[in-house]
Amino acid sequence: MRLATLIAVLLCAAPAFANILTLDGAMEQGGLIRGRTEPGATVALDGRRLRVAPDGAFIFGFPRNAPAHASLDVTYRDGATVNRILTVAPQHYQIQRINGLPENEVSPNTETLKRILHDIAAIRAAHHVDSDNRDFEIALRWPVVGPISGVFGSQRILNGEPRAPHAGIDIVAPSGTPVVAPAGGVVTLAEPDLVLDGGTVVVDHGYGLSTLYIHLSKIAVRKGERVARGQTIGAVGATGRATGANLHWGVYWYEMALDPMLAAGPMPTR
Repeated sequence: MRLATLIAVLLCAAPAFANILTLDGAMEQGGLIRGRTEPGATVALDGRRLRVAPDGAFIFGFPRNAPAHASLDVTYRDGATVNRILTVAPQHYQIQRINGLPENEVSPNTETLKRILHDIAAIRAAHHVDSDNRDFEIALRWPVVGPISGVFGSQRILNGEPRAPHAGIDIVAPSGTPVVAPAGGVVTLAEPDLVLDGGTVVVDHGYGLSTLYIHLSKIAVRKGERVARGQTIGAVGATGRATGANLHWGVYWYEMALDPMLAAGPMPTR
């Protein structure tokens, strides 16, 4: 009798936990969103099917110039469906125009450009890794603490030619300051001397989420290495084309650059 009663209670309670959908994160341009639904459900964002972990967790982001609305569709195991229209708040980006620069400071020579394009391709390949690593479910911590000198989405227009928008944030800290992994993951790129970026590391956190670290003076990890949250992966530097010691930190969902300040929340005081 007790067993039958327990089964009845569980059956009655089951619908309360079915067809769930929760979203956590900044619904803004550049925002990172963590979602959760029932295991076995399928999820699509504007028609793009998202990976859903065995526990029902999923993740997605909004690009720098995301439109005002996005459509999220969920199909549950019982066939029920839900459509949620997401309102995406705009950001207001800094635009800086600089004219009269010497041409050699604006356009690299052919050989340098070839090396830069090679470096860009290597970083993009690292961001496209689509692993089963589930560290993406853990909230990101800040890799280093310090004043912010460059913000996500800002853009320079040099001699009338728009440059690529800033795809991360720059954090000022003394050269040699340890840089730590904001979440567990696997190193997918560890290069000491890229043309523009200098010492560069990319860490994959799973399901398309990766983080980027450039201008490092020291790299403490190697490609393929598993790192833990809080583990030192390198040190702040001014390598590559940097005007001073700082960490450029980027957060990506696949090829899409996101705003680290939205992804990690307020920076701790120390």
